Amino acid sequence: MPIHTSFNPMGRQELKHAISVAEYQVLRAKLTHFMRRDPNAGADGKYMIRSTYFDNFDNKVLNEKKEGYLNRDKYRVRIYGKNDHIVNLERKSKRNNLTYKSKCEISKQEYEKMRKGEIAWMEEDARPLIRDLYFEMHYRQLKPKSVVDYIREPYIYSYGNVRVTFDLKVQTSMHNTNMFRTDLPMVDVLEPDTVILEVKYDEYLPDVIKHLLQLSDTRQEAYSKYQLSRMYG
Repeated sequence: MPIHTSFNPMGRQELKHAISVAEYQVLRAKLTHFMRRDPNAGADGKYMIRSTYFDNFDNKVLNEKKEGYLNRDKYRVRIYGKNDHIVNLERKSKRNNLTYKSKCEISKQEYEKMRKGEIAWMEEDARPLIRDLYFEMHYRQLKPKSVVDYIREPYIYSYGNVRVTFDLKVQTSMHNTNMFRTDLPMVDVLEPDTVILEVKYDEYLPDVIKHLLQLSDTRQEAYSKYQLSRMYG
């Protein structure tokens, strides 16, 4: 099974900022006049994402993020709406200032095997991404570490392949990685007045979008939802 990539193979630019709910309300009102909603979103223009992130006993992935490594990889398993209709293994990679993403579909049963440490089957799997994760799990002891939930509101602009998203109500399970449990206990990791703004684009960010996104009190921080989820351990 081939790996499907949702990113430009030449890499994408990615910006993340924390904004206030008031800024979010103003921005979304502006963006609706210039950008279209993601067709995969629900009637309210939003959808729920649940991701399980992988790390090891030494917190390799977390520490590389905190220390700003220019070259790093992050593995996660992602579902939508707390169901197992679509289950994707994804690898998000940073190479200098560009972001790359690869993914392949897996089953709920395959994830459960990973979660239990039953990984021998992965070594010669037909999917290259599965084999890559096997290497990381076998030699670097990566394993499912933290589940993160959030509500995403996405907007699309075709010129520059721009995608602007607002992530709301970010929550974590802390160390419970049973991601298919619909009543998985979660705790909030964002302040009530905070929304995460993400802007992704290819070679350039069109001036019209750049102008719309100029906010006076945006906190210039690289907000990682995985890093936020590890605030509790």
